Amino acid sequence: MELRDKFERVIDYLRISITDRCNLRCIYCMPQRGVKLFEHKEILTYEEITRVAGIAAALGVRKIRITGGEPLIRKNISWLIASLKAIKGIEDISLTTNGILLEKYARALAEAGLNRINISLDTLRPDRYREITRGGDISLVMKGINAAEESGLLPVKINMVPIRNLNDDEISDFARMTLTTPRHVRFIEFMPIGSRDLWSDKRYLSTDELKKTVEKISPLIPVRLRKRGPAKYFRLDGASGVIGFISALTHHFCEDCNRLRLTADGRLRPCLFSETEIDLKPALRKLSSDMEIERLLRLAIEVKPEGHKIDQRDDLSSLKNMSRIGG
Repeated sequence: MELRDKFERVIDYLRISITDRCNLRCIYCMPQRGVKLFEHKEILTYEEITRVAGIAAALGVRKIRITGGEPLIRKNISWLIASLKAIKGIEDISLTTNGILLEKYARALAEAGLNRINISLDTLRPDRYREITRGGDISLVMKGINAAEESGLLPVKINMVPIRNLNDDEISDFARMTLTTPRHVRFIEFMPIGSRDLWSDKRYLSTDELKKTVEKISPLIPVRLRKRGPAKYFRLDGASGVIGFISALTHHFCEDCNRLRLTADGRLRPCLFSETEIDLKPALRKLSSDMEIERLLRLAIEVKPEGHKIDQRDDLSSLKNMSRIGG
């Protein structure tokens, strides 16, 4: 079965946040004052998550990404991965993490059926990492990356958010990582979601600016890795890894968007920047029929917008923090 929205986009990808909690306090994600966390009873259980995933798979969802918060801080995550892997129709399961706990869990995750890993990393300098994360230890992340590669969670993807006057002097260092490793380094445009304490137009770097910086190393050679997805991939001459650019603001990828998001408290979001949410939790907690859950999934797809208008909004105050949406 193939599930399409009213704009004829195939919807086959579900991003599932399993917690809004994190073991870091990154300055572009968390405001200094902190954020209000969900109560434990508000968070979907693993059984509820797998039920939604199973119904979604029957409709045509083939790929799942586990996010947070930081997903590795939730107990028994390997059990969840194995349960999702057992669902008929699910072909690919990936996970986004800050990497702090990855060395501990990489092998168990791979054995449970996890296919790939994305690691959020915005600097390669230990002192700057402590500053950006408000106390994190980058050596743990590096050990986690090595553990992921040794466990076969390939390719390891490194997600970097370049921010002017914070870490933009390291763009070339990240790009050069692909010359010596098969890793995928992806530059993501800074978005006005998370901590508005840091966001400003002056901090923002467009993909075109990022490309110019990288091309000082060598020309970028286009690479086609997948049919759909937000990243446009390139390779430096002679590189074993690839470089991706995710241009959420300047070059919308909305026309190829194939995903829904399920927040940790059970709300379906048709678009990252959408204020529309469809709450699955009441139906799940009332043990409603699979047909009712399917109806809600189809409704989320029906109201999925053609594209976001984030670059046209003057007031960003209503946008939720990424920790509540799911990274």
